[in-house]
Amino acid sequence: MKDVSIAACGGYEEDTVLSALRAVLRPVGGLDWVRPGMTVAIKANLISAMKPDAAATTHPAVIAAMVKLLQERGAAAIVGDSPGGPYTAAYLAGVYRAAGLDAAEAAGARLNRDFSVKEADFLQAVEAKKFEYTAWLDGADAIIDLCKLKTHGMMAMTGAAKNLFGTIPGLTKGAYHYRYPNETRFADMIVDLNEYFRPRLCVVDAVYAMEGNGPTQGRPRKIGALLASQCPHSVDLACAKLIGLTVQDVPTLLAAQKRGLIPQTAEELTVHGDLNAFACPDFDLIRHFHAIEFYGTGKGAVHRMIGRIARRALETVPGVRADACVGCGKCAAVCPAKAIAMEKRLPRIDQKKCIRCFCCQELCPKGAMKAKRPPLARILDGKRSS
Repeated sequence: MKDVSIAACGGYEEDTVLSALRAVLRPVGGLDWVRPGMTVAIKANLISAMKPDAAATTHPAVIAAMVKLLQERGAAAIVGDSPGGPYTAAYLAGVYRAAGLDAAEAAGARLNRDFSVKEADFLQAVEAKKFEYTAWLDGADAIIDLCKLKTHGMMAMTGAAKNLFGTIPGLTKGAYHYRYPNETRFADMIVDLNEYFRPRLCVVDAVYAMEGNGPTQGRPRKIGALLASQCPHSVDLACAKLIGLTVQDVPTLLAAQKRGLIPQTAEELTVHGDLNAFACPDFDLIRHFHAIEFYGTGKGAVHRMIGRIARRALETVPGVRADACVGCGKCAAVCPAKAIAMEKRLPRIDQKKCIRCFCCQELCPKGAMKAKRPPLARILDGKRSS
């Protein structure tokens, strides 16, 4: 079932969230599949040790409400994620604490404290035919993907599908960025992970989304809704519609559409509720030119030269805001391509080495790294929007 549901949720008060969650789940089958004695893994977005009001992580009120609904059906819930840091008990304890997950524990959930890793073979994959994953998921009978709607430096948007990248153990994520160094291959890898783990249900926390310099240093933006679907790509397509993006703008959506997993437009989805009532046409996005096809795929020297010129003129790249940088060097430490060197306490990016993974932008604790668009790209985007 690929239907999508959307329901109003005006805030994170306990009763408000619980009522909205019941309402959004009902049209897409709810939790009818849950049986007494089941263990359900809630894969939250816990990207970093950030407080709930930053809108970077799944809000604990939404997690707690899901735990209560599972308990009503006699199921046990375990909550976890693997953020972009060490996959260790000490690091995750800090993330859990900052993200307010004591509320989930108070509701009866167990927080994951199994930090073992396994290797998967997935021969049907397009890219990720072999990968490491967080073994705690094997202890569950089903997975609920409980994500946050945010802008994203590399993928333009992160929602349900991208949330499954959190199944890859912490620091291993950098190696996967390097293994899949362009947005097309990376997006195919993300779709592979979703096909492998097949979450039973996907719920998006869009009560407050993140706009601007996402997925960690943007601004909270109230949308006032929860969305749900049994298909991660369908609910992501609906989310894209809310914030003014299309399949062509979001690499994970384009990869899913090419596999026949979703239609070409949100208008072709079966949606329960009014998407337009929650639309944010002025949502502050990270713009990319994902759909441009002239990046030098031809075999001749002229084609390759034109491709290189076009890429340089139009491609979004990470850039440094010197006034916000504190010289901590985390960007250089996390860069999988080793494209960043610290000079006089400021990062210098070697754009020839840079693979456009935006790990530096995602993990910068001060928001000093931003997705930077060349002047020509901004001009063309203005014309496209007019």
